[in-house]
Amino acid sequence: MNGGDYRTAGFPPWRVLAVLMPALLLWGMRPAHAIPAFASQTGQPCTACHIGAYGPQLTPFGRAFKIGGYTMSGGQGLASKIPLSAMVLSSLTQTSANQPSPPAPHFARNTNPAIDQVSVFLGGRINDYLGGMMQGTYNGIAVTEHLDNSDLRATDEFDIGSNTLRVGISVNNGPTVEDPYNTTFAWGYPYVASALAPATTPQPLLAGGLIANTLGTTAYAWWNSHLYVEAGAYQLMDDRTAKTLGVYPQFANGTGAIPYARVAYEWDWNDQSAEVGAMYLHAAVQPLDSPGGGSDYYTDFAIDGSYQYMGDSKNIYTLNGIFVHEEQNLRATFGAGGAATPHKSLNQFRVNGTWVHDETYQLTLGMQETYGTADSTLYSGNTEGKPNNTEFIAEADWIPFGKDNSWGRPFANLKLGVQFIHYTTFDGGNTNYGGSGLNASGNDTLYAFAWFIF
Repeated sequence: MNGGDYRTAGFPPWRVLAVLMPALLLWGMRPAHAIPAFASQTGQPCTACHIGAYGPQLTPFGRAFKIGGYTMSGGQGLASKIPLSAMVLSSLTQTSANQPSPPAPHFARNTNPAIDQVSVFLGGRINDYLGGMMQGTYNGIAVTEHLDNSDLRATDEFDIGSNTLRVGISVNNGPTVEDPYNTTFAWGYPYVASALAPATTPQPLLAGGLIANTLGTTAYAWWNSHLYVEAGAYQLMDDRTAKTLGVYPQFANGTGAIPYARVAYEWDWNDQSAEVGAMYLHAAVQPLDSPGGGSDYYTDFAIDGSYQYMGDSKNIYTLNGIFVHEEQNLRATFGAGGAATPHKSLNQFRVNGTWVHDETYQLTLGMQETYGTADSTLYSGNTEGKPNNTEFIAEADWIPFGKDNSWGRPFANLKLGVQFIHYTTFDGGNTNYGGSGLNASGNDTLYAFAWFIF
């Protein structure tokens, strides 16, 4: 993409980020995703913060650590003072039918081994009030480097009578990156997926379209560890910032700030927890392929909920769900002839459940359904002219480390997994979608991976 196509005015949040980044790099290396730097800093095993000893699914303790600005301490020795971690993800992708063409340069139409990504993390506490996490990633599929999910915070806690109130500010690179619940999209299921398999394209903007290509500031409050309220604004990166961070946005420009708001309420009782919440996002953005300029408008509303049964850690159960409704006014796309009508809606429902045995063996089942207004022009790639997609996911994982007495603690953790995705609807159809002679089930994907972090 041509960087000059998405130049925007400067926005204070990434000026703040530009100041905080070098501060994190140079603060004397003290302070963290399930990164060993967090475990070293707190003196806790990975199981304290993460379901099944491996992230990113958080326990109540892990959510408190994140909302608390990654500032919790308690570790001892040299390891607790080193805020660096690294991650390597390798995989093998096999689809039910050969893809029409190779999914990326230097790969085959099927049966593709890959080094998906290599990441370096810098994260943890700076002091009692400042902390954060930054992830830099090498993408082995696209052969690029970029700033991945990153979240820098300033926070403090106050006693108000018998109540507690934590307030904070987060500077981060996309809506839901800062969110403490795994119902949302930056840290939602599937927690890892193949970049070499066919992917369904119509997605609500909240489902990731602004993650990594925006920067923003949100303010939040957490009352009595139950009520979580957050609000702020994002903006697409300007040309220079995007190039520096290795980001290639989906849009040419943004019109002003993108407001975002989040509210959630959590109950914790008898080694169990439950949460219900809602989100709001509104964005005006210029499509990359809109020569006439102008903006498309997206308004997203979401409701989410989760449940966790921790028990005695012998058997752990979790359930996460989210529904997003998006109202679209595609003025620019319609004006450029890319849509039959400007006004549309798009909906997406995701749900997943996990069973963990002995904090080592993990089984997750999930499904995702997307549906919305038909438009044979906008969705010209399929015979139905619909954005509809339905997929079912099953995943089995083995996590041998990450416990209190594990080998390599706190420096190493590993997840070996096999994931299978079955499509009943793909790009609007079940059979012969897009007039290509392909069936939705031809995109069924077997994804075996080794995910190592140290």
